[in-house]
Amino acid sequence: MHVSRRSFNAGFAGTLGLGAFSGTAALADRNDQLNILCWEGYNSDEVLGPFRRANPDATVRAESGTSDPDMINKLRAGEVNVWDLINVNQPWARAQLYPEGLILPLNKERFMPFFDSMLPEFQGPYPLSFAENGDLIGMPQRYGPFSFVVNTDVISREMAENEGWNLFLDSGMDQRYGILTYDNWNVMHIALTAGLNPFAAIEGEDAEKFRSTAEAVFGGAKLLTDDLVAMNTALINGEIDAYFTGGTYTASPARYDGATQIRGITPASGPVDGKGGVVWIELTSKVNNPDPSSLADDFLEFVQSPEISKAVAFAEGTYNPVSQMADSGVMSLFDAEELDAIQWDSLSDELSRSLDYEVVESYDSLIEIYTAAKRG
Repeated sequence: MHVSRRSFNAGFAGTLGLGAFSGTAALADRNDQLNILCWEGYNSDEVLGPFRRANPDATVRAESGTSDPDMINKLRAGEVNVWDLINVNQPWARAQLYPEGLILPLNKERFMPFFDSMLPEFQGPYPLSFAENGDLIGMPQRYGPFSFVVNTDVISREMAENEGWNLFLDSGMDQRYGILTYDNWNVMHIALTAGLNPFAAIEGEDAEKFRSTAEAVFGGAKLLTDDLVAMNTALINGEIDAYFTGGTYTASPARYDGATQIRGITPASGPVDGKGGVVWIELTSKVNNPDPSSLADDFLEFVQSPEISKAVAFAEGTYNPVSQMADSGVMSLFDAEELDAIQWDSLSDELSRSLDYEVVESYDSLIEIYTAAKRG
């Protein structure tokens, strides 16, 4: 698994017994079936196994996607007849899925109480869990800050945070860093490096600034890969001292293996309301299936439990915090090494310096500029 689950253009895809089952088959005996379209982790045996055992008469299937847009397009293409739950990053439920009638509101009486045991950042509760009309449209769980990664034996955390994205424009860093080619994230991060808001329109002079910054970032890179393991290895063995685009999600496997000098960095400041980092937060929503499964709500409640929250956090070889970690029953399941792997010590501060991941307004034009710079 060498490519980003969060890339628009390349990704990891795994299935658990789903195959190419048809919409007709999926509609049979709907209260005895649950079909989940998700990022990897929710389709793991650690998560699905206990739910299957609790529902022995049900067929529970899950498939992980290659990107948020790819999963959304499955629903647009008619697969609302197949899926019961969809798990994607935070902007899509409010911006596209709900306005297009692809997901349903959740029962507030059943699900609002779960926000009370979430971390402070998700209480209030978390705004992007709601449609503009106030309907509850998704439950948050796994999340993480995502900016860049350094080897703190060479570049101190303090220096990296203070330099922020300017680190990759410093002539002293020429050929000392890699680029983890998660293209959609690279686009956001190049915009931030250029001093621009990636989620506002980028046109005219700003587009030219994006172009020159993209050319500078790619021009100074020693290594380009979409393999987080290869990138962490290069960082550990001294081939590079930092990599552009990364965070808790990419650094955590190396840290959990004992290489705690590998650290995700969130800039101390930035161009958008003083913030320079970005945080992704997954939301799980109920698909507007015309023949719904009663198990969809049950599963959404099931994954809030301490044991399953922990399983979601430490699934599939990358490790991430979950919103339920304010619950002592959840926190008690994490040991010191696991908390260190996900940089629990700085997580709250990093979130306070991060923008919510949103839909990139000028993505189509920016990806063309980006691709040209990447090709050199």
